[in-house]
Amino acid sequence: MKLNYDFSIKDVSEAYDGPVGILWEVLMGDHIHVGGENETQRLAEKLEITENTYIVDLCSALGGPARFLAQKYKARIVGVDITETMLKKAEHRSKEAGLTNLIEFRRGNVLDIPAKMNTFDVVWGQDAWCYVTSKPRLIQEAVRVCKPGGKIGFTDWIFGSTPITSQEEADFLFEFMIFPNMESIEGYKNLLKTNRCQILVVEDLQDDFTKHMHLYLDKVHSLKETIEKEFGEDLYNIAEAGIKAWTKAADEKKVSRGLFVAEKL
Repeated sequence: MKLNYDFSIKDVSEAYDGPVGILWEVLMGDHIHVGGENETQRLAEKLEITENTYIVDLCSALGGPARFLAQKYKARIVGVDITETMLKKAEHRSKEAGLTNLIEFRRGNVLDIPAKMNTFDVVWGQDAWCYVTSKPRLIQEAVRVCKPGGKIGFTDWIFGSTPITSQEEADFLFEFMIFPNMESIEGYKNLLKTNRCQILVVEDLQDDFTKHMHLYLDKVHSLKETIEKEFGEDLYNIAEAGIKAWTKAADEKKVSRGLFVAEKL
């Protein structure tokens, strides 16, 4: 069964340069990941972030997590993203918040991170690595730029415990989200172990993911008039159908979300 799709970094970047990025911010806030600020806080606690922590956020989008970490912990953060609109908004919002002394944004591909090896105390990611074409290369790069003894902590959309058996369903789910592929919990664990990392925390966030998908579907319905006015009826229909399909797949445990923390040995 086909579960790999021909979506490139260009496809994702163009989508997030346009209404897709705006729509997800409307649904999720400027953290643009499931659970928003609460989930950023939870991951920060598991990674034991302090004011001495130097972090690289891979696929940093609007920089919401970076600003949260800078404001709450006084940590230093480098955000890496390929989408020009996301970066410009992230830089503007960070400047408005008075955080440019703690946050830097770099345009780049996370399969070739613009940083030297053994640089960061923490490599960070939230619900965005599902857009990256090569998970093995991504984990290799994450480990490369992480200091020995540093940590790699991330959440991501993953396969659930029930397999997707319909090609038509798989095609719709992946094409709606522009995902080239996804990993499973075991897949990410194996990639981390293969790249000299000790697994510290692994959590299957199935129930929370399912709850949030229902919340996002309800929010789309509640914003129907606004979305149609701003982006047109066609985009509303696409968004409603796509989020409904992902909600159904989450209910059936075909898709989930995982949290991972590992230490570079």
